[in-house]
Amino acid sequence: MISFFGCMALLIIGFFLYGKFTEKVFGPDQRLTPAITMKDGTDYVPMGTARIFLIQLLNIAGLGPIFGALAGAAWGPSVFLWITFGTILGGGVHDYLIGMMSMRHKGASVSELTGTYLGNGMKQVMRIFSVVLLVLVGVTFSTGPANLLAMLTPQVLDAKFWLAVVLIYYFVATFVPIDKVIGKIYPIFGICLIVMAVGVGGSIVLGDYTIPEITLQNLHPANTPIWPTMFISVACGAISGFHATQSPLMARCMQDERNGRKVFYGAMVAEGIIALIWAAAGVAFYNGTGGLSEALKGGQANVVYEICFKTMGGVGAVIAMIGVIACPISSADTAYRSARLTLADWFKYDQKPIKNRMILTVPLLAVGAILTQIDVQAVWRYFSWSNQTLAMISLWAAGVYLFRRKRCYWIAVLPATFMSAVSSTYILMAQEGLKLSTAIAYPAGLIFAAACFGIFVYTCILGKGANCTAPAPEEEASMPNSGA
Repeated sequence: MISFFGCMALLIIGFFLYGKFTEKVFGPDQRLTPAITMKDGTDYVPMGTARIFLIQLLNIAGLGPIFGALAGAAWGPSVFLWITFGTILGGGVHDYLIGMMSMRHKGASVSELTGTYLGNGMKQVMRIFSVVLLVLVGVTFSTGPANLLAMLTPQVLDAKFWLAVVLIYYFVATFVPIDKVIGKIYPIFGICLIVMAVGVGGSIVLGDYTIPEITLQNLHPANTPIWPTMFISVACGAISGFHATQSPLMARCMQDERNGRKVFYGAMVAEGIIALIWAAAGVAFYNGTGGLSEALKGGQANVVYEICFKTMGGVGAVIAMIGVIACPISSADTAYRSARLTLADWFKYDQKPIKNRMILTVPLLAVGAILTQIDVQAVWRYFSWSNQTLAMISLWAAGVYLFRRKRCYWIAVLPATFMSAVSSTYILMAQEGLKLSTAIAYPAGLIFAAACFGIFVYTCILGKGANCTAPAPEEEASMPNSGA
């Protein structure tokens, strides 16, 4: 249990120390934000910092720090280290930089940011990649809450019924002004989420359970390699490219750049804490990885249901389950919203008219509804890989951004290199990938990561690339906020 509390303390300390360092590297100031200069009453809507933090947390959390952490815990308490250091050095930096970059570029989506700093070719790749990922998120986070709701209601209200209800809600939340639904109900969901984390964590710590200490030994019953599978499985619990699609939503609502660390880095740390709690709960509740892995065969939703009701009981368990349900729902509706805005940025399609929003929303939800009929476990695996790949690309774009502004680009470049190795190695050896042996996949993944790093050195540090040597565009267009 010492390891668990130690990692918890490191996450909190990381917010204050490394988060502050990351903020200093970026250099927020008093300039006017897009929420003020581009206010439109639909997507650019000024909101308070506390409300934005709760919305950002719910947007990025989803099932990742719960389902992903439980899946990662199948390798044992070594997952605590990845959740902790992945959050501090990778996820928090990733979310903060993309959110702040978006603010400096009029609330641009991650695909447009990538095009600015990695070139037009990568912009096209990221446009497609982002929309596909966001739809996969919407699909993954539709069936999960539907199954959980079916467990809490009479049999007549089965998973299919709740899936239809969830999709109808997504349809409404995707195109209405962001402050009408998301801005009003997410703070309530946020309270449930916090109660859930405190309740489950407290029940495990104070109950008759033993949280094992960290060991680097691979405790997966199937002896599945830790590298890179565990790093992919945890997904949003440590670092997530999905967050790069969500941060621009809040970048369009923030009224002061100087609150960016609280919102973007802070929400990622909060998510890391949630992931740590669920990873610990998984191995402790089932008395090891063997019992957890066996339970996971019945699906993560069943595991969450069992842990909540057997550790908390009664009203507390219901509140906890609501929190678990609210997480994916709040992520999926903003995933579809982000997909709509990505397409709108792509085709320069004004989203203020309701008709224009409907034209993009209906096809997205229709595709998502069709894909819900596919095995969700298969969708989750593809989501997890594409999620980490998008994080890799986003971090490289952030590295170029910092280089162009003569800032400490290593805070983005080093995790970008690491994630390049994770993402490439996984797709080379995974069942849904090329199915190569570790003898081939491991060195090939390292070579790919080294190549990415070499390209950065050649184009930026050695000054051979136009994207690295061009001036930072937002500096020229920004105006100071004299009222701050």
